[in-house]
Amino acid sequence: MKTMTGSGPEITFLTSQMLMEISGIENGPCLSLYQPTSRRHPENQEDPIRFRNLMKQLEASLQRRSPSSEAKQLLEPFHVLARDTEFWNHTLEGLAVLGAPGFFRALRVSQPVDELVVVADSFHTKPLRRFLQTADRYHVLGVSLQGVRLFEGNRRTLDEVDMTRSGHDTGAQTTGETPAEGGVGIPLHHGTGGRGSEADNEADRYFRAVDRAVLERFSRPSGLPLILAALPEHHHRFRAVSQNPFLLAEGIRLNPESLSTDDLRDHAWEVIEPQYQARVESLHGEFEQAKARGTGSDDLTEVAKAAAAGRVAMLMIEAGREIAGRLDVETGRVEKAELRAPDVDDMLDDLGELVTRMGGTVLVVPAERVALPSGLAATYRY
Repeated sequence: MKTMTGSGPEITFLTSQMLMEISGIENGPCLSLYQPTSRRHPENQEDPIRFRNLMKQLEASLQRRSPSSEAKQLLEPFHVLARDTEFWNHTLEGLAVLGAPGFFRALRVSQPVDELVVVADSFHTKPLRRFLQTADRYHVLGVSLQGVRLFEGNRRTLDEVDMTRSGHDTGAQTTGETPAEGGVGIPLHHGTGGRGSEADNEADRYFRAVDRAVLERFSRPSGLPLILAALPEHHHRFRAVSQNPFLLAEGIRLNPESLSTDDLRDHAWEVIEPQYQARVESLHGEFEQAKARGTGSDDLTEVAKAAAAGRVAMLMIEAGREIAGRLDVETGRVEKAELRAPDVDDMLDDLGELVTRMGGTVLVVPAERVALPSGLAATYRY
């Protein structure tokens, strides 16, 4: 997912570590702005206009609870972003902009989000959690002796990751920076001056450095499967030195530099789809067995109580499904409602957040991949 920068604030992409950092900020007021965007011209010309309209709502809500001087300071990074033409020329499907005293993040995500502004004592993070929980995400590592590139994708999109950022603990990515001294650096190009065994040793050192940096900075923080795209003769050499447990056995045996992003995405999905489908089917099979033993359920009331008690190990949620109501995270009591409203939330989102907080795993899966009649399925630890 390639990051572009202009005169505006740092632009970053979402990782699990970053979401933990965001969720831990409670020195409100916390400003959360979400909007769907478009990656294509001329549709994306409407994006900054919609952003400014949402900023007006954000400002009105903020001024009802904060002094005008504080409100002006909090909103200034939003105004800077609104003027960043380079940023608005490179949007994806969704945008989340979060601001608080001493904190600002603009996060681009490769799936649409609902339009929303919230001013509260903590950030509204449910759309970001839902994105991270989507089960079809993966990385592609394109390696050649001329260079290395990393992509993040799903079944619909593939975007290049900026690998020059040194802060691998947060996953923040900003174009134009080089790895800091002492950090885990990625050699973006390989020197080819050697001959014979000397050249082979240089290639091994190059592949080993790339492998280590990708593991530490991207694979381990994200937990995403990694697909290697390289010429056939480079697959064996790279895998011989790789220590990355997220690297898949199947790969793309073509020069990644010769492929368009769309072609690379199509080849990557051919690799990932069977494994993705097998994983979803396996998890659903485990759920059916657990349900038969009494250690699993697809009843919202039962699952909510189990989640509050910390018993849910795995929760699958149907993508796009909502159940209006209120969930008491302390007791697991649910109160269903007829319609969503400002004070009525989606209990599936609340349930997913609760399971994550209690150490369980949450996966969002599309309805066409697995049947979840109630919109959810959970397996218990005991």
